[in-house]
Amino acid sequence: MREIEFYETENGIIPIKDFLDKQDIDVVKKISWTLKYIKDQKIVPSKFFKKLRNDIWEIRVKNKSDIYRILCFWDKNNLIILTHGIVKKTQETPKKEIKLAQIYRKDYFRRKK
Repeated sequence: MREIEFYETENGIIPIKDFLDKQDIDVVKKISWTLKYIKDQKIVPSKFFKKLRNDIWEIRVKNKSDIYRILCFWDKNNLIILTHGIVKKTQETPKKEIKLAQIYRKDYFRRKK
């Protein structure tokens, strides 16, 4: 079983929480279901959870015609840290969003020491 936590900046901002707060209740329910699925399943299909690059992963959630992406990274073997989310408009996840997740990951591990 996996654990999931939200990344928090040094000054107390939680980007994924801000993203979720802006979504409709139906979207939040679908994202919550997907997160629970990822936590509980031993093997998760890539349609829900996929490695992007440089230790950044993305959680994929489709709701109606929209596709939501939550960027994240691993801490230890069973802890996933959610950084931020986007509503995906293009085929590929924008490089600037991956870069932002990398910045959050670096900050997380720097402060964890």
